[in-house]
Amino acid sequence: MEEVNFFLDEAKESMEKAVKHTEAEFTKIRAGRVMPNMLDGLMVNYYGSPTPIGQVANVSTPDARTLMIKPWEKNLIGEIEKAIKNSDLGVQPNNDGEAVRLNFPPMSEERRKQLVKNASQEAEHGKVSIRSVRKETNEALKKLQKDGVPEDEIKKAEEKVQGLTKKFEEKIDELLKKKEHDILTV
Repeated sequence: MEEVNFFLDEAKESMEKAVKHTEAEFTKIRAGRVMPNMLDGLMVNYYGSPTPIGQVANVSTPDARTLMIKPWEKNLIGEIEKAIKNSDLGVQPNNDGEAVRLNFPPMSEERRKQLVKNASQEAEHGKVSIRSVRKETNEALKKLQKDGVPEDEIKKAEEKVQGLTKKFEEKIDELLKKKEHDILTV
């Protein structure tokens, strides 16, 4: 029974991580206003090693459509500009010698629909991760059955795994619904 509970706890923990990861990916998708965490995945070359922008600069939002990146070392401005140009942010950096400004245009209806599509894809990735955890857990439970754990205990555990799967997929659906609302609200 302890072994069964171990696999159930592992499954729950892994599914929670999948939901958290999906939530983190959603924060990178721009809704109505710009957020500093839109740059979370962006790396700059800092003395030869790729470093997150947040570790070499202060990122702020002076208004709803502008991000200002003020590096702690002025010689990084060029690296920050290069990282932004090579990213999929879709904006041109403006360098004033002290900081880099990113002015995001208001989103068109077409762009909003594309962002909803991106969010839906991220949600589906999260659900696939959850289903993968379910599959791995069920396979581990089958092995326990072969090792002598009673079949009825395994069946109960599989039902619990299915319940967890459903619960965490619903959490992702709720996150997606909220994100879609944020994106489509003008």
